[in-house]
Amino acid sequence: MKALALLWRRHRLLTLAFLGSLLVAGVFAVRFLLFVLYWHDPAHRDQPLEGWMTIGYVAHSYDVPRDLLIDALRLPPPGKGERPTLDRLAQGRGQTLAAFEDEIAAAIARLRAEDPHR
Repeated sequence: MKALALLWRRHRLLTLAFLGSLLVAGVFAVRFLLFVLYWHDPAHRDQPLEGWMTIGYVAHSYDVPRDLLIDALRLPPPGKGERPTLDRLAQGRGQTLAAFEDEIAAAIARLRAEDPHR
């Protein structure tokens, strides 16, 4: 405890910077752990498609590469920070959500057939 008090007295700014970096690392570690636990749950794999999902979520759930799924659906690459939902993508294509979901399911089946390890 004396060493910590000595560090605080002599190097207050460095001690604060170190504690801040520990806090940031802790936040990222917790976030990573939650991500791993979420996707490790079998209930989150091959989920039925819903309008709130994004292409990235669908690709992760069905274990197919996101970029290949976007190409297979002939979607424009999303802009930086854009994450449109399946509802918005279907509306933009002039399709019903059910028709777009059928197209996504067919694309996933093709991608899985091309790479049997998935």
